[in-house]
Amino acid sequence: MAAGDDLVVIGKEDNIRKLAELKGWEIKEGLEFFADEFARTNAGLVETVVSPRSELMGKTLSEAGFQDQYRVNPIAVHTGDRVYYSGIKHVVLKMGDAILLQGPWDRFHRLRNQPQPRALTFSSPLEGEILRPEKATLAVVWLSVALAQIIFFKMQLSVALMSGALGMIITGVLSVDEAYHSVDWMTVFLLAGLIPLGFAFEQTGTAAYIARKVLEIIGEVQPIVLLAVIGIMTSFFTLVISNVGATVLLVPLCMNMAIMAGGDPR
Repeated sequence: MAAGDDLVVIGKEDNIRKLAELKGWEIKEGLEFFADEFARTNAGLVETVVSPRSELMGKTLSEAGFQDQYRVNPIAVHTGDRVYYSGIKHVVLKMGDAILLQGPWDRFHRLRNQPQPRALTFSSPLEGEILRPEKATLAVVWLSVALAQIIFFKMQLSVALMSGALGMIITGVLSVDEAYHSVDWMTVFLLAGLIPLGFAFEQTGTAAYIARKVLEIIGEVQPIVLLAVIGIMTSFFTLVISNVGATVLLVPLCMNMAIMAGGDPR
C-alpha cells in the first residue's frame, strides 16, 4: 500500500477508530470509490456452512484458493466452539463449519445455483438477484410468444407459459437450476393434495349437503347477504388453512349454494 490509497475496513466502529489511530489512517465520512460495490442493494453479508462432500473439507481457505475461486471475502469462521476473526485463512475446515462471507449478491446467487455437490450451503437468505440486461430482449420475445399463443391460437394458459419458460431456458435467459429454485414447491404439493380433496368434496355430495344446511340456517336472503355469508366462511377457512386450500374447498360449496338459491354460479 502507498499513501493516498483507499481501504475498506469492516468491523466495530471503536475498533476501527483505534486501528486508524494506531496506523495513522484518515477515516472518511462515507464511501467514495467503493460506494457502488458496498451498497446494500449490491452487496452484503451471508452465513454459509461447509457442505457434506465439500471440496473445502480438510483444507484451509488459503489452500483451497478460496478468494480466487469464489471471489467473495471471508470475514469469520466458526468451527467447534470457537469463532475466528483473524488468521481465518489458516483454519482447517470440516463439515458443518460456518463461514461468514462478504461479497456481491449476484456472486452469492451464482454460488448457490451451482450444481451439486456444492462446496457451501447458504444458511441465511440472499438479497438482490442476478441481472442479465443483455438477455432482456430474449425474455421479452419469449413472453410475447407465450401471450400470442394464448390470444391468437387459443392455446391453454399452462401450455403457452410452459413453452415460453422452456424457450427462456434454451436461450440462456435463465438456467435450469434457477428455474427449479424459482418454483414454489410447497404450493405445488399443496395443490396436488387439495385438488383431489376438492373433487371428492363435490362428488360425495358433501359440498351440496353443507350448502343446503347453510341455506336452511340463513333462509331466503338477498344475494348481497349470501355474498356476505360466503365472505365470512372464506375468512374462517383461511384462519385454519391456506388461501389456496380455502379456494379449492369453497368453489364447489359456493357453486352449490348459488344454484340452490336460484342464482347463477358464475
